[in-house]
Amino acid sequence: MKKLESREDIELLVNSFYKKVIQDETIGFFFKDIIKVNWEKHLPKMYSFWETILFGQMSYKGNPMAVHFPINELQAMEKKHFEQWLSLWKKTIEENFVGENADMAIYKSENIAKLMAYKMEMARKLN
Repeated sequence: MKKLESREDIELLVNSFYKKVIQDETIGFFFKDIIKVNWEKHLPKMYSFWETILFGQMSYKGNPMAVHFPINELQAMEKKHFEQWLSLWKKTIEENFVGENADMAIYKSENIAKLMAYKMEMARKLN
């Protein structure tokens, strides 16, 4: 096990995570069927997102919340979906990394999942 400390580590983490996601029965359909993700565009954005979150490298430009609202309108993104996302993320980290940044990646993801689940639920109630 190694420490999570570079862009290359983030790329390994994100790539390993999304391999799990696309095979997952609970959330994989969002990526394959609902939004039909262009992985060549999506993965580099996720590398930059987590590089910004974990290392303070301001490489991510975007609004993750705004990107998810239109998806939520097509198919409800519910608490169970975010819980599964979080479970797969934690598992991927724990399989590959140890240390402070690995712990921080889990902590930050827990906050992201809670906030996203709440905001998606509120958006559905307002529509």
